[in-house]
Amino acid sequence: MVRDCATALEYLKTFEEKDGLSVEQLMDSKTRGGLTYNDFLILPGKIGFPSSAVTLQTKLTKKITLNAPFVSSPMDTVTESDMAIHVALLGGIGIVHHNCSPEDQAAMVKKVKKYENGFINSPVVIPASATVGQAKAMRQKFGFAGFPVTENGQLYSKLIGIVTSRDIQFVEDDSLPISEIMTKEVVTGAQGITLAKGNDILKETKKGKLPIVDSEGNIVSMLSRSDLMKNQTFPLASKSFATKQLLCGASIGTMPSDRERLKLLVEAGLDVVVLDSSQGNSIFQLDLIKWIKQTFPDLEVIAGNVCTREQAASLIAAGADGLRIGMGTGSICITQEVMACGRPQGTAVYNVSKFANEFGVPCIADGGIQNIGHLVKALALGASTCMMGGMLAGTTESPGEYFYRDGKRLKTYRGMGSIDAMQKTGGKDNAATSRYFSEADHVLVAQGVSGAVVDKGSVKKFIPYLYNGLQHSLQDIGVQSLEEFNESVDAGNIRFEFRTASAQLEGGINNMHSYEKRLHD
Repeated sequence: MVRDCATALEYLKTFEEKDGLSVEQLMDSKTRGGLTYNDFLILPGKIGFPSSAVTLQTKLTKKITLNAPFVSSPMDTVTESDMAIHVALLGGIGIVHHNCSPEDQAAMVKKVKKYENGFINSPVVIPASATVGQAKAMRQKFGFAGFPVTENGQLYSKLIGIVTSRDIQFVEDDSLPISEIMTKEVVTGAQGITLAKGNDILKETKKGKLPIVDSEGNIVSMLSRSDLMKNQTFPLASKSFATKQLLCGASIGTMPSDRERLKLLVEAGLDVVVLDSSQGNSIFQLDLIKWIKQTFPDLEVIAGNVCTREQAASLIAAGADGLRIGMGTGSICITQEVMACGRPQGTAVYNVSKFANEFGVPCIADGGIQNIGHLVKALALGASTCMMGGMLAGTTESPGEYFYRDGKRLKTYRGMGSIDAMQKTGGKDNAATSRYFSEADHVLVAQGVSGAVVDKGSVKKFIPYLYNGLQHSLQDIGVQSLEEFNESVDAGNIRFEFRTASAQLEGGINNMHSYEKRLHD
């Protein structure tokens, strides 16, 4: 019997279950064993909105919200200040690696925090007696030349003028006092002014700087037009609610010396610390979490790495504000091969996230992310954000110099468990060895490899490609936000399908003599 097409929707209601599998049915490891991201697909939903309507706001920790679920990995070939700045500008957050001296790491964090400001609470000021030559030297040192001029050259003293790059640009006499060329009629804002009102004044007056003064005319802070322009260029930028500075994270180990390292990082303005251990369920990390919570109660702590509920429970009980999931799943990691410890990443993300979400603890899926589809699947399984190492390695903003081999432009990429990383900055006493609890070893046992990756261009293009790809994927699935995505998965409304080896082959490139795989323009 052929049914009337008009009754198709009514006939659909007669089925006991929706097509496909619920996430619980898919992730039944007793039936199928552990799954990776390639082992399943998400079934499509109904499109009723443009992809631009999809929002990707998500939680990094209990208190920190990001506008995009992207976290750059704390690896010495992935994240230093340049990467952290641009990932934050594009909605995510960068975690600065600690395979360097504490002072160098703190300097990198400070550079990120100073990149974009709301109110600049410590503006560089100069006295009227300073010379043009000194102002030019300061411009060279700081990279800008908008210096308020005060009576005694100190903050919180009377503002008497301002000197800009236009004032000194064509002055050839470097011995000339600033007082003779500075702008004396300065547009100012009153102490207590809101950031929005201050920005309105900058727009109206078209000035480069807006000094903020108290009732007696003493400068107390400043706003910058360049920061206003950054706000317009990067509307998704992840910022601290209080300071309006870019969010920045950093990793530390679990050695006693890391407590002193953390003090320097907090002084530099750190927003969140990642405790960087390959196996997070250790007495060293548990004690460190408790110490951090007592010493820096406002600092958010991400603990890990974990891949089981039991590991997660210990860290949550100790006070972790977020968890990092993944053990031996990174593209340059050989932990599973060498140590026989770990878990397929799909199964790990699902089980740990399901447990941690009961306590309001967001989770980072760390490892195994190779494309936009993997990002979507990690988020579908309960992760709030995704940490990327190999995906961001080889970009312009990653550390290291490009080199050529076999006609291709490459950059070095190495695991923090590789011999190269563990021998950096002090051999057995460095950060990489402490991550793998190897600092006391006479013979280093590698849990990672060193290699090279092809140039990916700038993250300023690559991350928007990931962002837009996620929006299109959620549009196909039929949800308009990550929050709705998670709720629909939990309710069983979003369905999945197990993917056989032949299905995976079918979903790839087939029967082509040759092809070019361009991911974005």
